[in-house]
Amino acid sequence: MAKIIWTKIDEAPALATYALLPVVQAFTKGTEIEIETRDISLAGRIIAHFPDNLKAEQKQNDALAELGQLTQSADANIIKLPNISASIPQLQAAIKELQDKGYAIPDYPEEPKNAIEQSLQARFAKVLGSAVNPVLREGNSDRRAASSVKRFAQKNPHRMMKDWPRAGSKTRVAHMTEKDFFGSEKSTTLVQAMDVRIEHVNADGDVAVLKEGLSLIPGEVIDTSVMNVKALRAFYAKTIEEAKTEGVLLSLHLKATMMKISDPIMFGHAVSVFYKDALEKHTEDLKKIGANINNGLDDVLNKLNRLPADKQAEIKADITAIYKDQPALAMVDSSKGITNLHVPNNVIIDASMPNVVRDGGKMWNNNDQLQDTIAMIPDRSYAGIYQETIQDCQLHGQFDPSTMGSVSNVGLMAKKAEEYGSHDKTFEMVSGGTVRVVNASGETLLEQIVETSDIFRMCQAKDAPIQDWVKLAVIRAKASGSPAIFWLDERRGHDAQIINKVNLYLKDHDLSGLDIRIMEPVEAIKFSLERIRKGEDTISVTGNVLRDYLTDLFPILELGTSARMLSIVPLMKGGGLFETGAGGSAPKHVQQFIREGHLRWDSLGEYCALVPSFEQVANQSGNPKASVMAKTLDEAISTYLENAKSPSRKVNELDNRGSSFYLSLYWAQALANQDSDAELKARFETIAKKLADNETLIAEELLASQGNPVDLGGYFIPETDMLAKAMRPSSTYNDILSSV
Repeated sequence: MAKIIWTKIDEAPALATYALLPVVQAFTKGTEIEIETRDISLAGRIIAHFPDNLKAEQKQNDALAELGQLTQSADANIIKLPNISASIPQLQAAIKELQDKGYAIPDYPEEPKNAIEQSLQARFAKVLGSAVNPVLREGNSDRRAASSVKRFAQKNPHRMMKDWPRAGSKTRVAHMTEKDFFGSEKSTTLVQAMDVRIEHVNADGDVAVLKEGLSLIPGEVIDTSVMNVKALRAFYAKTIEEAKTEGVLLSLHLKATMMKISDPIMFGHAVSVFYKDALEKHTEDLKKIGANINNGLDDVLNKLNRLPADKQAEIKADITAIYKDQPALAMVDSSKGITNLHVPNNVIIDASMPNVVRDGGKMWNNNDQLQDTIAMIPDRSYAGIYQETIQDCQLHGQFDPSTMGSVSNVGLMAKKAEEYGSHDKTFEMVSGGTVRVVNASGETLLEQIVETSDIFRMCQAKDAPIQDWVKLAVIRAKASGSPAIFWLDERRGHDAQIINKVNLYLKDHDLSGLDIRIMEPVEAIKFSLERIRKGEDTISVTGNVLRDYLTDLFPILELGTSARMLSIVPLMKGGGLFETGAGGSAPKHVQQFIREGHLRWDSLGEYCALVPSFEQVANQSGNPKASVMAKTLDEAISTYLENAKSPSRKVNELDNRGSSFYLSLYWAQALANQDSDAELKARFETIAKKLADNETLIAEELLASQGNPVDLGGYFIPETDMLAKAMRPSSTYNDILSSV
């Protein structure tokens, strides 16, 4: 019996699972394929890490650790849906909800005052930020639009693109020019295995060990870099003045979820500089109430109720007065006065910058109007790709989804590669001096000069994943016939080391007839943009961060959303991880569902992920039914797209539940029409007829459930019965599925 593991996650994808998973489980009955679930939601991870005071019925196994072990098996077949990469505010909200439901989970100590609180904070760190992906991504990424999805997108182009002005656009990217991570990066490749430690040496020569027992292996690339905070704050101050002078919005684009240590600190400095006069005036009061600007202005405002009413009013008035003298901020929700600087996870670069391009170089202002913006991306490492895209649009106008080509991606991410694996090696400096990476013999491998409050980080990339990444790039180049471009900049310490390895490992492959090149990122995106405007396809072969950025940028422009991408992770031990969609918009979808009973989440990513998952079962076990399931599901997806059954954005129109119904109808019809498996054909002839005969009634029952508020019994840990009732409101449809 082959097993497919379906991950239980959060927010909109979790709601959609209650509509889709019963279909998958019903259709796979009798196929020797078992569908199991594992809870890797934020709430589930918190519960698993804090069993100490929980009742027996409340405790959960550490499903994430179990799946991590499974990735080391060739039998691994995991459907991984988007999960929350929790910021501290999200973590705190989840903890409160669990506590309100009777779970004895301790509070998160923002500023530990003793060893016990330090230990608690370290335990919570395991569920913060990108806690899931580094555990499961034990392979490199192959991300692209399925052929049927791309054909549909060109035939039915999405309507979200807004024209760029013919002239006069003031939108641009602002980044630092020195003393950032890019400029300070140093790198080396290990010749032999060794254990190292990271230590800080202050001006007096005192040594403090920041991390020890870090085991490195031969061929591993390590690098260190520093963000100089004085330079960062000067950059913010300068750009604030430029935005005011130029009359444009000011916006900040970071990744405070995945980069859970460095980016919240950088976000906090932006808040500190923008609201400088008000925050400095009330430093003592804000310290007294535990306000943490790394969590955004919202954290300050939410904790003011700990002060006397007159003091609250005074601080609020001083904050409001700031807006009179500062440039207008990009808004997250103008109706509620929520700015870009309110919460660090509200504006995430890989989702926000594509939207700037899509919206004609603009963001929303306080009057709910689109306006030009200066997009602050402090570090130079990847800021240039967005500036080049903006300049391209200012010169050539908006992209046309009906004719544009595709940019797929092969991404290096296995074994916690590069920046996304740096969390446990990122530190905020308590004093100036030197930070160095030292081996057991006392030899210094890398060192950085630091000042007080600077951000130091160390990254790693192991040799075997790099070899696998190069191999995957060659495979995709051969399969597609498209140029494969390695986006690497020899001016960066890390990239220079990787370029040496790429040139070495490409020699292991037959490159006849292939167009494989290495370009620095700005030149690579310029090359790719030229090609997509001509309707030509290109493969981007990138590191972990650019993988993340580009697999949102191009899909949002091409398809309207990155949730429609096919994301396959061939695990290095032989199994498969099949990732679905993108969760950046998931909170808004939940809010709409709770408000008016309409879920606009598009499960196309889940549908598409199931096809290679079934194909893996067929290839590994020789199960012919799995092959039939894959082929017919692929046919059903094409029919689903051709018949335009994707969820609408508006209430009282087709939503996710209706979309999954139509997917099941077309899948059942495809199974009934195939001749490869007589048993499946006979079984689904009946099911297909029942679904088709009752199509109108089922659609009416699903539509009737919309238009009213929905109570799910919780956000991070909704009540199962309430959720199932809300997501499966058609008794007719439910009865048919039960009869499969």
